Amino acid sequence: SRSRPAAAGRGAAMAAGPRWRERLFALYFLSHIPITLLVDLPALLPAGLRPRGLTELLQWYAATFRDPMMLQPPEWFKAFIYCEAFFQMPFFPVAVYAFLKGGCKWIRTPAIIYSTHVATTLFAILAHILFHDFSKSENLGPQTQRERLILLSIYVPYLLIPLLILFTMLYNPHYNHVEKRKRK
Repeated sequence: SRSRPAAAGRGAAMAAGPRWRERLFALYFLSHIPITLLVDLPALLPAGLRPRGLTELLQWYAATFRDPMMLQPPEWFKAFIYCEAFFQMPFFPVAVYAFLKGGCKWIRTPAIIYSTHVATTLFAILAHILFHDFSKSENLGPQTQRERLILLSIYVPYLLIPLLILFTMLYNPHYNHVEKRKRK
């Protein structure tokens, strides 16, 4: 009858619904691996221990985008980078696998934990960029509203994509469907 194909069509549409997001999430986590290894984690090393090429990359980035936090990270920012190294970095390949494969409902809880953690840290970073007096920074920070907005534009995707991950995990029926258990 007509209701079965329509129901099957809706089921297929729900299964296909998160696919574009899963691809976006896989790309996000895949791109995050080299960024973490080459940009974020070297900020924890003393300047003398950083490979020359990475030091030059960090100096170029900091000068171009007026981001002194990468050359002289405040202690609270270092704490976030340590979380990235020990909590987030091991999760990145797992998330890449799950989202590339698609349909992995087991990624829901780890993705909720990850996205909540990252969104929380990004609120602090964005507030720092918007309101901190960078005139006392050893390395040049944003001085004008335009420079602050440019620096914000670097960090904002790392808030928006985790929020999209969080809302997808919480509200998309593909991920939050609770299966009924059979009674014995």
